Amino acid sequence: MTPPEHTAATPDGERETVAAEDDPAHIVTLSVAAVARRLGVAPATLRTWDRRYGLGPSDHTTGRHRKYGPKDVARLELMQRALLRGASSAEAAKYALSAPVPQPRLVSATPVRPPVLTGGEFDVSAPPAGGRGLKLPGASRLARGVGRAALAMDSAAVQLLLADSIAQDGVIATWDDVVRPVLTAIAARWEHSGAGVEVSHLLDECVLAAMVRATPVVTQPRNHRPVLLACMPEERHNLALYPLAAVLAGRGVGIRQLGAALPLDALAAAVRRTAPAAVVLWAQLPRYADPGAVSALPRTRQQVRVFVGGPGWARGVVPSPAERINDLADAADVIERAVC
Repeated sequence: MTPPEHTAATPDGERETVAAEDDPAHIVTLSVAAVARRLGVAPATLRTWDRRYGLGPSDHTTGRHRKYGPKDVARLELMQRALLRGASSAEAAKYALSAPVPQPRLVSATPVRPPVLTGGEFDVSAPPAGGRGLKLPGASRLARGVGRAALAMDSAAVQLLLADSIAQDGVIATWDDVVRPVLTAIAARWEHSGAGVEVSHLLDECVLAAMVRATPVVTQPRNHRPVLLACMPEERHNLALYPLAAVLAGRGVGIRQLGAALPLDALAAAVRRTAPAAVVLWAQLPRYADPGAVSALPRTRQQVRVFVGGPGWARGVVPSPAERINDLADAADVIERAVC
């Protein structure tokens, strides 16, 4: 028997049909306008998806406006996720119609704000935050998807994409082919317009979280003495050390991460206390690439290999016997050979 129904108001006052309390699923059905707000798309886009691909509401009650149920919304979310990964509208619709759909759940009437879509495709020229989209010439579909999600301030989508990339292609490819191009594009956008600091911070946090999740705990390291990963004193940009840590840990190399802006005396204390096999010092900005700080590292009974990395050292003097490291893959290989 069909359960009795009552109406509930959305935050903006629109009435929606809600199953009564004796319905165990407490299913909410949403209008076209409510679903459009929830997904951040135009109502016309939903009608297009319904007409072209059959991704419409399954409520066919005669004499009433058709409503989207939980499974209908879930399929639309699957399509949106596929679009975010760079699929065409037809490919995304095929995926949404064939993929398993979660069990019905309460559909919140509160809209969320994923990337804006128009006409069934992402409108990268008009992200929700305003301004122009990211310039990513030659970038992969995945990188463009991360860029769109970052501009939309959709951290969940960014993390899902990064997790997929790491699972499929590994940390090095994700960093080189996905993360770095988007970081560079965001920096270029900021230099051009002064906008996007919040986007940069959001992406940094998402990348950090993804890399931490990809870093195994090494309980029996191959190296007898650890590798210290730290920033130069006062340098606060330590994001690039996280993929390096993930790659080294994945190879069974024991590491100690000391974070950003470590004072020189604290760095020296860490070297004395841990007697590391290697120390990696990162400088993102030239003003922090101080050769004197490298030379001031304490001497230990056992040899310590010192490596410096980051764009801050690009034109700076690297004091002997420190060695410059460049891209992530080469850095991981050099460090692994040095300590194992």
